[in-house]
Amino acid sequence: MREPTSEDGQITVMIIGYVALALLVATVVMGISSVYLEHKRLLSLADGASLAAADSYTLGEVASEGGSPSAVLNPARVRNVAADFVARSPASARFDALAVAGATGTPDGSTAVVVLTAAVHPPVVNFLVPDGILIEATSTARSRLTR
Repeated sequence: MREPTSEDGQITVMIIGYVALALLVATVVMGISSVYLEHKRLLSLADGASLAAADSYTLGEVASEGGSPSAVLNPARVRNVAADFVARSPASARFDALAVAGATGTPDGSTAVVVLTAAVHPPVVNFLVPDGILIEATSTARSRLTR
């Protein structure tokens, strides 16, 4: 039989430390993945809203004889159509604190820009951020008339 040394039991402490470190890394990866996937889902909803808003154009003035009409977007109408699309979409139920941001509109009269914000609650570490992590997704769509 072997005599006990001062290093007996030290491997147990090292194993516990490595297991704790592995669990911490797994928790962080799960949280980051959850936020990333929710951002992609929010971006998909913003894409649909921007396409719907880009289709809300009105015909602009014809510049000259033989010219073609242009598609003109109204910033307030873009915002209203985007908000209506988000409200009617079944995908909006999965997001917490979903909102159409104030930057939604049209910068040039032919491009619809939709900015959506929502809160994401990552798994396991939700108690650390009870209000969730705020994410934002921006999508643009352009209206253009062609023959």
